[in-house]
Amino acid sequence: MVYVPASVHVRELVRFKFLYVLIFLSVDRRRIIHFGVTQHPTANWAAQQVIEAFPWEESPKYLLRDRDAIYGFVFQNRVRKMGINEVLTAPRSPWQNPYSERLNGSIRRECLDHVIVFNEGHLRRVLKSYIEYYNRYRTHLSLAMDSPEGRETQKPEHQRVVSIPHLGGLHHHYERRAA
Repeated sequence: MVYVPASVHVRELVRFKFLYVLIFLSVDRRRIIHFGVTQHPTANWAAQQVIEAFPWEESPKYLLRDRDAIYGFVFQNRVRKMGINEVLTAPRSPWQNPYSERLNGSIRRECLDHVIVFNEGHLRRVLKSYIEYYNRYRTHLSLAMDSPEGRETQKPEHQRVVSIPHLGGLHHHYERRAA
């Protein structure tokens, strides 16, 4: 199984500071498995995120990543000790990691472009809510219009369709309910 770390930069609008998000994505089902938020990303912080994303007995075989400075010696050493093989993209070649680029764009277009971020805690809450929506309900063409966690088929005899809001109504999913 291949996993991809994706990084997103967010401008906090209250104090005009940047916040950084590191997200780990499972390529096979497009499932987001972990994310971390910080104002000061370092290789130590990124290495800690790998530990939190992949418990020792659940380490993936491959980790596809770019050559960002955040993946310094500490990060590389941690990944190697966990038994994960790193696959590096060529320098300045974002097209070699389309999963990461697509996820970054989705998070920006579908979530962060519509939300004013106040601080780290607020960004964590917003992303947690979006990731729950993304993993459970957001459909993907590559998954035959299924969500990363899979959705159960609803019986057609239930006539009433109910809209369930996510992210304060920014996104919705629909369910059939018995009358």
